[in-house]
Amino acid sequence: MRHLGWLLIALAVTAPGCGPSVKQERIEIKAPSASSPLAEATSLLQRYADGQPLTSEATSFPALVERVRKEDPAKADILQAGFADLQKATAAARPAKAKEILAKLRGGAK
Repeated sequence: MRHLGWLLIALAVTAPGCGPSVKQERIEIKAPSASSPLAEATSLLQRYADGQPLTSEATSFPALVERVRKEDPAKADILQAGFADLQKATAAARPAKAKEILAKLRGGAK
């Protein structure tokens, strides 16, 4: 039994050096570029058009509208009115309303 213990200790000490060496590599991870506020709003509206429910992110609508306003004041006005309409709409009507707002933002009249 004592010999088995010494054998295990000898194996534990010599085992780490027996395998192939590990190649170290440096991997750079780039942070995603910040998207435009308008792209963020469009993405949000697309999710609503696809049926996602309106949740706590609605509290960020005014800040998002203000960020879009710095980029495109006319589209910010469309968003401001559209977000207000979305919040008033029923869950069943929300996807159609989101699609309507998206069409206005993309230049289609409705």
